[in-house]
Amino acid sequence: QVQLVESGGGLVQAGGSLRLSCAASGSIGSFNTMGWYRQAPGKQREWVATITRGESTNYADSVKGRFTASRENGQNTMYLQMDSLKPEDTAVYSCTARRDSSSPRYWGQGTQVTVSS
Repeated sequence: QVQLVESGGGLVQAGGSLRLSCAASGSIGSFNTMGWYRQAPGKQREWVATITRGESTNYADSVKGRFTASRENGQNTMYLQMDSLKPEDTAVYSCTARRDSSSPRYWGQGTQVTVSS
């Protein structure tokens, strides 16, 4: 079983920044796809960003231009740099990873991000 552990969440004011980290128990080079999801109170979990092994990225429209996903394979860590945060970004953010499209997706426990107005 793969373990993913998020960190870096916290409380920030609107317009501020946070950088989330997702550390894997093994080499993240084995994962074709990694990404971030979030779940706000009263809402379904939504996809935020995806980054492939080749470091191509995709973002939800709601965060595009403000969030940047990255991978540092040598550190076995994925990051989500969040800038220009808005109150509607408040959610529990979880990282996820899978080796290929037919493999199970692994999840971290999540880290709380709260953005005050």
